[in-house]
Amino acid sequence: MSRIVFITGNARSLISSRGDIIAELSRRGHEVVGLVPVYGALPELADLGIHYELVDLDRPGMNPLRDVRSCWRLAKTFKRLSPDIVFASTIKPVIYGSIAARLARVPRIVSMVTGLGYLFTGDSARQRLGRAIASALYRLALPLNKVVLFQNPDDLALFRQKGLLGPKQKAAIVHGDGVNLERFQNQPLPSGPVRFLMIARLLYDKGIVEFVEAARLVKREFPQVEFDVVGPHDPHLPRSVTSGELDAWRSEEHITFHGGVKDVRPYLASCSVFVLPSYREGTPCTILEAMASGRPIITTDVPGCRETVVPEANGLMVPPKDAEALALAMRRFIAEPSLIASMGMASREIAEAKYDVAKVNESYIHHLVGAE
Repeated sequence: MSRIVFITGNARSLISSRGDIIAELSRRGHEVVGLVPVYGALPELADLGIHYELVDLDRPGMNPLRDVRSCWRLAKTFKRLSPDIVFASTIKPVIYGSIAARLARVPRIVSMVTGLGYLFTGDSARQRLGRAIASALYRLALPLNKVVLFQNPDDLALFRQKGLLGPKQKAAIVHGDGVNLERFQNQPLPSGPVRFLMIARLLYDKGIVEFVEAARLVKREFPQVEFDVVGPHDPHLPRSVTSGELDAWRSEEHITFHGGVKDVRPYLASCSVFVLPSYREGTPCTILEAMASGRPIITTDVPGCRETVVPEANGLMVPPKDAEALALAMRRFIAEPSLIASMGMASREIAEAKYDVAKVNESYIHHLVGAE
């Protein structure tokens, strides 16, 4: 059996996005070790029996000297652990993890592009500089991989178009991280007024400003309709809303902000419609969890989001950065409440057919240990 090292830029994702596949690999006899940033250690990792180590990886920063030092330390960690396979996800682990794994002579390196992040969704001077640096580093790191996985066809096509993948570089598309259909079960619809829920970090690129403005517009006509936002606020992250903005939104009392939570299931059960007006994603796990819970979806016609919705079947798609179109889609569910049940049922059916984590994990395991 193999020793497999998972490296990610977010410790919580090792539980929420990789927990099922780690458990399955362990069940099959593989030894799995997680590497997570020093600032992101979670007691839940140990509670779940996930063996992990802390690594010095500055996720939000762009300090080349610090990143070179982190890459060198990663290489020493890989050499000490002597894994057969390294599986990297999120931008810095993919880039520096791939380079470090090659320096440590790891036999097999697999990376997954989980989305392009804020560097690829805007055009500020900082984003243009970051995009140029990231593109150059991707061109260096990705050829070191046996296979590069993508969560949607648009990202794969863009990487090919920009030359970030070599013409002969092996790549494949997987259906996001999948969703655990036992953990996220089909939920009965709540009674009472229609309730719209958004689950996301409070970042501009998640479409939080558009959600707030759409809530304002809808509340003017339908004051009984309810709006909830679940997700952490970290003002130090790039593209995060400011504390002043969040305080102002709270004072309007159009939306209830719940902050970050460990378990989103009660919020999914109490909502009528799930909304994610993001500017770009890999495949958003929040949408998959809402679909598995039997909720219709309103999302944007952008890479990663559009793959989750069959328009007029399990939800509605709107243009990105368009609060009025988002409000119009919300009004549709208020005016035609029967759509909530019918589209919610379709969401669950699509989740079962396409996004069942057991099926998705088989694809991951094939690329990790079963393909050359």
